[in-house]
Amino acid sequence: MELNPELDQALIVKSFYDWCQDPNRETLVMGILNVTPDSFSDGGLFYNTDEAVRHALQLIEYGIDIIDIGGESTRPGAKKISEEEEIQRIIPVVKQIRELSPEIIISIDTTKSMVAQKAIQSGANIINDISGFSFDNRMIDVVRESKVPVIIMHMQGDPSNMQNKPVYDDLIIDISSFFKSKIKLATDAGIKKKQIILDPGIGFGKTVGDNFQLINQLNEFCKLGFPVMIGPSRKSFIGTTLNLPVDDRLEGTAAAVAVGVMNGARIVRVHDVKEIKRVVTIVEKIRTAA
Repeated sequence: MELNPELDQALIVKSFYDWCQDPNRETLVMGILNVTPDSFSDGGLFYNTDEAVRHALQLIEYGIDIIDIGGESTRPGAKKISEEEEIQRIIPVVKQIRELSPEIIISIDTTKSMVAQKAIQSGANIINDISGFSFDNRMIDVVRESKVPVIIMHMQGDPSNMQNKPVYDDLIIDISSFFKSKIKLATDAGIKKKQIILDPGIGFGKTVGDNFQLINQLNEFCKLGFPVMIGPSRKSFIGTTLNLPVDDRLEGTAAAVAVGVMNGARIVRVHDVKEIKRVVTIVEKIRTAA
C-alpha cells in the first residue's frame, strides 16, 4: 500500500493530541539524537547522517516513543550556529528517518523558526523550543500555522551564560510565572492549549540544588494543566553529586526519571533509551497500581 505522507503525519499528530488530553496518559520516552560535533554527552557520535539514522533505527528498536533531533548544541557555553548550517545538519536525517519509519513521532529541537518550519515540512511532528519562544518571535507563527505540538522550556539566560550563578526569588513560583506568561502569549496568538507541553528546563540556568528541587516539586507545574516533560539525562547535577563523568551517570539518570515520573512527568528525554524504557515501564506499573 502506498503511503500518503500528509495523511500519515496528520494521524501521528492526532494520536499525540489524544494522548495529551488523556488524564490517565502513560509516560512516553523521548530519545535524544544530537546531530552535532559538540553536544555535552554525545557530540560527534552521530554527526554523520548515516550514523544518525542508524542510531535512530536502534532507538526505535528499543521501543522509543519520540525521537528528538537537534542540530545545535545547547550545552553550557555553547556557541550559536547559523540556521543554514543547522538545516544542513538535521533535514537529511529527518527525511530519512521519516521514510524508514512512517509511524515514529519526530521532535525537532531548535530555537529557530525557519529550521522548525523546514523540519515540519520534512516530516517532523513536534517543535521542542528550549527558549520558550524567547529567541525567535516567528516561532509562534510556525507553531500556529503548522498546528503541531510545541514544548515550551524554561531557561534563565541562554546557553552561553545560563550557568553563570543563576538566582531565583522563588524557583517554583518564578518558573510557574514564566510558563503562565508563555501560555498566554501562545494562546493569544492562536495556538491551542492542546498543542502545549511544558519543560522546567533541568540544567538550563539552574544550580545543583535547583535541579533536585524541580524534580521534587514537579507536580506544581502539572497543576497548570499541561503535560510536563523533563530532561535530566546525564546532566551535571548528577555528575557533581556522584562525582562521575558524563558517560557514567545512568543510575543517577534512572533515579531522577523514576522520581520525576512519580511526581507527574509524562515525557522523559534521555540518552540511554533501552535502560530508561525499562525503568519507566516498572515505574508506570507502580504509579498506576490499584
